[in-house]
Amino acid sequence: MIDDSPDIQTTQAAAASPQPGTGALEAAPKAVSRPKPEMKAEPKTEAKGEAKTEAKLETKAEPKADPKPETKAAGGGPSTSAAAEGGPDIAVLETDPESTSRSKSKGRRAKSAGTGATKSAKAAEKAANAAIEARIGHRFADPSLLSTAFTHVSALKSAKKRGDSYQRLEFLGDHVLGLIVSDMLYRSFPGADEGELSKRLADLVRKESCADVAKSLGLLDDIKLGAVGAGAGARLRKSVLGDVCEAVIGAIFLDGGYAAAAGFVERNWTERMRKPRRPLRDPKTVLQEWAQGKGLPTPVYREVERTGPHHDPQFRVAVDLPGLEPAEGVGGSKRAAEKVAASVMIEREGVSGGSNDG
Repeated sequence: MIDDSPDIQTTQAAAASPQPGTGALEAAPKAVSRPKPEMKAEPKTEAKGEAKTEAKLETKAEPKADPKPETKAAGGGPSTSAAAEGGPDIAVLETDPESTSRSKSKGRRAKSAGTGATKSAKAAEKAANAAIEARIGHRFADPSLLSTAFTHVSALKSAKKRGDSYQRLEFLGDHVLGLIVSDMLYRSFPGADEGELSKRLADLVRKESCADVAKSLGLLDDIKLGAVGAGAGARLRKSVLGDVCEAVIGAIFLDGGYAAAAGFVERNWTERMRKPRRPLRDPKTVLQEWAQGKGLPTPVYREVERTGPHHDPQFRVAVDLPGLEPAEGVGGSKRAAEKVAASVMIEREGVSGGSNDG
């Protein structure tokens, strides 16, 4: 049963009608709840904005940060990237392609010139060696032996490397020459005794005979000397010509063996062996005996001059006899110079059997 009393209706009406302030409370939560999506959206919007900004910044920064290829400047200088840090002008100078190209071109030309000079020097040396080989009659399998045979100790860069001069080859050649000539004399003079053979041998292997052979082969100008004056060089060449000849014999022996060395000696000594160019006796003895036969005193020898370096001196000696013009001779020792002087006087005065091959 429905209660329609006025109090109940009034209560119901009041409950049904909105109370003052109630609508505002209900609306407030709705108003507060609406901005929540906006609050959530704002961070996203800011994040997106920041991401875009960062992306733009990175995009703009990347070309600047990207280092340019490092190109070394001509001459091995700093790279262009390093030069760019010091200023744009420096970078432009060091990365100038024309400058780099010119530097490379100059380097290639210098290298080409050096290579060309080396080839020319080798070709000239080869041609000179071929000319010497033609004169001595032996083609070397080892050209360095021929080069060493003509190298004086003064031409060495270091005095400690004396083995690179002709001296060792001279030692060997001296003994090889003695053996070959001894064999030639033994076979050519079957009736000669030991004394005569020894005298003939001494005459044929002495320095003057070797120098005469070298001179006949045109080897004088092939000798390699160090920094000496023109006059000193000429005297030095003449004084060591016999040594060089022996060195050549040693070089041939090492390169081609005994047969090759014997062939060289036989070609150049056979005629001298059969027709000795000087008395078999010592010229000083011959001159003294001739002077005594003329009633003259013993010849007097005096040193006129000493020249050349300490290790290779040259002596000029004169021999005097009363009533005769002095005669002079030059040699690597006083005794050698005295023999030459005696030979000069013997030849000049027409002493029987005497000659000068000095």
